[in-house]
Amino acid sequence: MARRGPRDPTDDDRRIWARVSGTVTPPTRRKAARVIPGAIVAQDEAETPIKSTPRGVAVKKRGSPPAHPAAAASSALGPLGLPQPSAPASTRPRAVPEELEPRRQRRLSRERDPIEARIDLHGFGRFEAEDQLRGFLIRCQMRGMRSVLVITGQGRRGGGIIRSSVHDWLMGPNLRGIVSGFAPAHRRHGGDGALYVTLKPLQA
Repeated sequence: MARRGPRDPTDDDRRIWARVSGTVTPPTRRKAARVIPGAIVAQDEAETPIKSTPRGVAVKKRGSPPAHPAAAASSALGPLGLPQPSAPASTRPRAVPEELEPRRQRRLSRERDPIEARIDLHGFGRFEAEDQLRGFLIRCQMRGMRSVLVITGQGRRGGGIIRSSVHDWLMGPNLRGIVSGFAPAHRRHGGDGALYVTLKPLQA
């Protein structure tokens, strides 16, 4: 049996096809994106058109995201998870005792400023005298005294070992926080064999 070939469309076929084809929208062709090896482009960025920025308008750049609180806290911890010790605060150096002002020295010599205590170092050896002097000045400062008299004696021919050492003791580190100044005493208080010593107020 011979196979019949396709018949020609009739006028009704053409009208039906025209109606059907009019309701169909042809797909839009997109230009293929250029792929750069090693680059990763997000889908939203590849499909979203880039808007141009008007001239004169500043664009705020995105900064780095804030650090996570846990990461900031971990930076303050040591390798074993323990808090790192803080650096010690700088301590202010103590002032070295100075020679008394002439006005203060005159007031002490005339006893307008009271001499609140005195110590006589006669008869002590060098090391014992130093210990006695230090203990005496510490007790006077604790009692709130401000001016005392230290009697050293002149020694034989003016070369006594206590007299020659007392300046170093008063300026040494052991008494630097206690003694504020000193000066030779008036003759009525011992002259060259004695010293006026002023004390710093006791720190709270």
